[in-house]
Amino acid sequence: MSSADVSPQMAFARFVRRAIDDARDERGWTVTDLASHTGVGRSTVFRWLAGDWQDYPELAKVRGFCAALDLPVAAAFRALGLPDTGSVTRRRSDDGPVEADVRAILDRLADPAVPAEEKHHIRDLLRYLARRPTRRAS
Repeated sequence: MSSADVSPQMAFARFVRRAIDDARDERGWTVTDLASHTGVGRSTVFRWLAGDWQDYPELAKVRGFCAALDLPVAAAFRALGLPDTGSVTRRRSDDGPVEADVRAILDRLADPAVPAEEKHHIRDLLRYLARRPTRRAS
């Protein structure tokens, strides 16, 4: 089955499954913990996992889910087959190289095609850099 043949339900279910797996591996969260932190009910999470929805998920719930897991909402919208609402901000000419790098990292972390092990390495490196003492120029 080509990617064009994948339904929004299947694509979003795959996105949610990877997010849940990452939350379990990196944060030790169960589905109950995830529901508590994201504000999305357990039954809703299980419906999303099963692809058991006819109408699109409530976008506010999708946004809350992504925010709690540090995932770009645009990745969830792409999985749902919705227009990429982040495309306008991606083309801003006033973005500097740091913003572009951060956006590229976030896109990589949200990409369902990137293996979990690679995402784990990226997050480990980011944690290391965040905790590293800064050197001040003299």
